[in-house]
Amino acid sequence: MRHHFVGHAYSLGIEEELMILDAESLELVNAIEALLEPAPSGEIKPELMESVLEISTDPCENVTQAGEQLRALRRQVAQTAAAKQLAIGSSGTHPFAMWEDQRIVARPRYRDLVSALRFVARQELIFGMHVHVGINDPDKAIHVANGMRVHIPVLLGLSANSPFWRADATGLASTRTPIFRAFPRVGIPPSYDSWEDYERRIEFMIEAKVIEDYTYLWHDVRPHPNFGTVEVRVMDSQTRVEHALGLAALTQALIRELAEHFDAGKRLSSYPFEMLDENRWLAARHGLDGELVDLPHSERVSTRDLARRLIERMHDHCVDLGSLDELAAVEDLLERGNGAARQVVVYEANHDLREVMAEIVSATNV
Repeated sequence: MRHHFVGHAYSLGIEEELMILDAESLELVNAIEALLEPAPSGEIKPELMESVLEISTDPCENVTQAGEQLRALRRQVAQTAAAKQLAIGSSGTHPFAMWEDQRIVARPRYRDLVSALRFVARQELIFGMHVHVGINDPDKAIHVANGMRVHIPVLLGLSANSPFWRADATGLASTRTPIFRAFPRVGIPPSYDSWEDYERRIEFMIEAKVIEDYTYLWHDVRPHPNFGTVEVRVMDSQTRVEHALGLAALTQALIRELAEHFDAGKRLSSYPFEMLDENRWLAARHGLDGELVDLPHSERVSTRDLARRLIERMHDHCVDLGSLDELAAVEDLLERGNGAARQVVVYEANHDLREVMAEIVSATNV
């Protein structure tokens, strides 16, 4: 398998899946083709459904540069949408949309995906944020992806931003998480012994014709050989751009710590898969307001406390990476609540999901 794990270590790229909305009703609109256009930096592209728009930065040297591009991309798509009586919103789910009303994008990959997965693909009306961090060695990429598995629940708790689904308050902080779990090859990934082990196992799946290539593995974290990155995919789309950048800064720092761990010749701790998966569920259910198991110990601790410990540990990495200012937005999530908690506060005032959606649109615009 060809790879590009040879580039600039810790380069950063951010992808966001955004909602295309009618400016008046705030309902989803199947209008992706009307919004596709070149961008000065980064890319604007379609996703599975015509009511979903994806923006992605170029590979950037640091979070500050990525933030400039991400803000510019959000502004561009919002301005283009406004000229067509449309609006853009960012959240893990649309509070009252129905997947039955959404059209599949007219691209072979997506039509083939629906043909293969049927209902599982059609009901995937969700919006996520992906962070790519450059790694300069294939075995190091495997080590980092393996090590990131224990951090996935904290990142999910911080980013949870989807408490409503099909006009219902679900009681979950991240409803996007169990919806996407219906897909095959998702969630906490398996661990791999080395790049050679990863390559052998993926090629077996390709030879067995169960996947076309490694991009059909949609795990919460994965090596991305073509980009030369480790990609973290667990997070809900963030309404506020500063929160997206704060989570990107935290992710980049965690990956740097694990890369240095590999360079020092250290071995990763071993965690039971079932406990990694259980922590992931607890984070999706409760967000920051619950507890996680403090692996490798069996004690449960506040998710907020676990996140604070992690942020404190990443402080020096963020200083070196030039992202300390952006990391402050994660403190805002801890102090004022994640996106899910903020949506619930708006909803509880009048039990009006359109008011929730209006708040999302307002806070999405930069």
